[in-house]
Amino acid sequence: MERPLTSRDWIGFMTMVVGMFMAILDIQIVSSSISDIQAGLAASSDEASWIQTSYLIAEVVMIPLSGFLTRLVSTRVLFTISAAGFTITSMLCALAWDINSMIIFRALQGFIGGAMIPTVFAACYTVFPPSKRNMLSVLMGLVATMAPTLGPTLGGYITEISSWHWLFLANLLPGAIVTITVWTLVDFDKPDWSLLPGFDYLGLAFMAIFLGSLEFVLEEGPRDDWFDDRTIFTFAVVAAIAGVLFTWRVLSYRQPIVDIRAFANRNFLIGCTFSFIIGIGLYGSTYLMPLFLGRVRDYTALDIGLVMFVTGCFQFMSAPIAGRLAGVLDPRLMLAFGLGMFGLGTHLQSLMTSEWGFWEFFVPQACRGFALMFLFIPVNAAALGTLPPERIKNASGLYNLMRNLGGAIGLAAINTVLTERMSLHWTRLVENMPAGDPVVQSFLENARHGMAGAMGSVAENAAIKMLANTVYMQAEVLTMADAQFLLSAIFLAAIVLVPIMQRPRGAPAAADH
Repeated sequence: MERPLTSRDWIGFMTMVVGMFMAILDIQIVSSSISDIQAGLAASSDEASWIQTSYLIAEVVMIPLSGFLTRLVSTRVLFTISAAGFTITSMLCALAWDINSMIIFRALQGFIGGAMIPTVFAACYTVFPPSKRNMLSVLMGLVATMAPTLGPTLGGYITEISSWHWLFLANLLPGAIVTITVWTLVDFDKPDWSLLPGFDYLGLAFMAIFLGSLEFVLEEGPRDDWFDDRTIFTFAVVAAIAGVLFTWRVLSYRQPIVDIRAFANRNFLIGCTFSFIIGIGLYGSTYLMPLFLGRVRDYTALDIGLVMFVTGCFQFMSAPIAGRLAGVLDPRLMLAFGLGMFGLGTHLQSLMTSEWGFWEFFVPQACRGFALMFLFIPVNAAALGTLPPERIKNASGLYNLMRNLGGAIGLAAINTVLTERMSLHWTRLVENMPAGDPVVQSFLENARHGMAGAMGSVAENAAIKMLANTVYMQAEVLTMADAQFLLSAIFLAAIVLVPIMQRPRGAPAAADH
């Protein structure tokens, strides 16, 4: 029997979705403004990188913990505390007086706000009946994919028209509205305080050390030569040991902090695998596009936003189509189509040259944007739609954690590819440019003639520097193309996993339409 829904339920849930959007948006909103924050806080580039890393590490720890906390204090109380804490820490970030205070406040912001993300997914699958879930999956998919895409562009725009402080101050009004509305309207479940005496503090410690150390290794590894750096190696060992202890604890403790036995459900395991792959593609493509357009094409944040807006437009265009098809198509067919379209988009981007701009990227981005809804809807249904209601709250945290881990591991792999392949392409390009090559000589001659007033060795050195910069730029383009090809290969290869997934209950069979 379907739960009777009221207008309070709908308004409350939609407000929770707004809170989730804010939490996901703030992962990436500082990425294009790190240099401005660094200058404002008189920090080094290494210190400034922790503005984003601290948020990610703290959020990754909270996401799986949120399932237990939701059962303990209820959806209403946890989400209200999370939204209020996120708003307060946003204000503290804007008031940060040095890099240390900023890192602390960002960590608190990520930890407290991280509970909003899985709580929304859990509410969708515990409060609303199956007949409403396709529509809500479309909404959650739009939010989960649009927020990382809009983050860098919106952050760059805000910083350009005002200052970096408004990256955080912009959260205050919507955060206050979300906090008050959720507290007033949401009443989905009741707290279960009987869980508190058996709270697994040791399991929480193992989980925090494991996930925090793992995230640190993934964030810092590409910059510091991975295990050649003693600190990275130490944290990798700590992560491995803590991971083993955490697994032992959750399998042996009577009231585990995270229910990893949900992975025994085949659809949940496959759904989490696809969530991991989606995280790789979502965060990887969002990272590579601004990098190319900024470094190679020298685009401003607004120019980059205009190019990347295509992805968002096609996401919105595909949402009603995917939502309607979800009611008549086997979700496995939708998933295979989505993986193929996303893989096609990244493959087309791997053909990029240094001259590519808006129109060259239009079709690849259209493919990626159109594909995302065809990925999220069936994967959400597979992962959470086949679990009993009492396990969904805990499972939602694991499911969302896999997407974040996919993004973290994907970015680490991409940065490693960018480092390793850059050296390779630079070497190969230089090897194929002998000093007597007529093309090289023509370039140098034209460069020297283009330097009015420069004479002799000054013009010669300047011309050689121009040539080196050109070669470096081409090596960057080839390197980023390699990274795009890697993303394409991952998504196309993932299609072979689709038949393993079982059709969720209530989903139409392929022959039903």
